[in-house]
Amino acid sequence: MNDFSSRRLIMVDTQVRPSDVTKFPIIEAMLHVPREEFVPQERVEAAYVGENLPIGRGRVLLEPRTLAKMLDALDITPGDLVLDIGCGTGYSSAVIQRMAQAVIALEEDDDFLKTAEAAFARTESETVVLTKGALCDGAPDHAPYDVMILQGGIEEFPQVLVAQLQEGGRVAAVFMQGALGVVRLGIRNGDAIAWRDIFNAAAPVLPGFKKEQAFSL
Repeated sequence: MNDFSSRRLIMVDTQVRPSDVTKFPIIEAMLHVPREEFVPQERVEAAYVGENLPIGRGRVLLEPRTLAKMLDALDITPGDLVLDIGCGTGYSSAVIQRMAQAVIALEEDDDFLKTAEAAFARTESETVVLTKGALCDGAPDHAPYDVMILQGGIEEFPQVLVAQLQEGGRVAAVFMQGALGVVRLGIRNGDAIAWRDIFNAAAPVLPGFKKEQAFSL
């Protein structure tokens, strides 16, 4: 029998706390949510490794350190409505719902949606609303959001998502340039997002978030 609860404790003690993440709601959520329930069966033994975990189709579960530091920067409160873009198999949404009022978990891949739905049922994720749609279009039906988080890399942040964020709302994403990436925290100010770099990380670019290549002769 695998002792996943002790692995969760080790993950928090060796990957999360040493990264200066000390907010109790984040620690509590990451200790509580069984990450192994959200990974492909053949990767269960790697559920708590300190790196991005491939879940298929070029997608990953962000490494625990990256997710925890993004959540720390976003400072989610119990009254917040959160849009989790590219929730994949649902781990991030299950963690976030323990600190927010509700989470809209947006995914476009049917297999990921099925996996997430089953995992949410097993893990009592009652305040997650699983939503199918193109990731880059957001989920306008539930907007505006207090917080947005993207579970993968992006090269640019679409204007359509700016409009779905509350004035003063927060967003965090891994901006990729080639193989290098930086997590940025953004605050909506009018029709734009004011971004600042917070730490280095990398992740595969999510579908629909590559920069349009300018055509030149």
